[in-house]
Amino acid sequence: MKLTHILAGAMVSAILGTLAFPAAPARAQTYDPRYPVCLQVYQGFVDYYFECGYTSMAQCQMSASGRSASCVVNPYYAGPKGKRSKKRTQN
Repeated sequence: MKLTHILAGAMVSAILGTLAFPAAPARAQTYDPRYPVCLQVYQGFVDYYFECGYTSMAQCQMSASGRSASCVVNPYYAGPKGKRSKKRTQN
């Protein structure tokens, strides 16, 4: 009898615990592939977001100065748009 009360209490605690802390909304795209440098801004111990809109590390560091933030290289940077060569191969 006692064991069922303990299990029921544990079950109620687990359910109330999940209701007390709802899940945070998921972000679809963290990095913008158009820019080579991103600013990682810290809002809390494990809460942060990225602002990808910088063309150089120096530009990003100026924005990060005095803030709880750091600059990172964008791992998804697509690179500059290449120019097409006007050379044609001869047959």
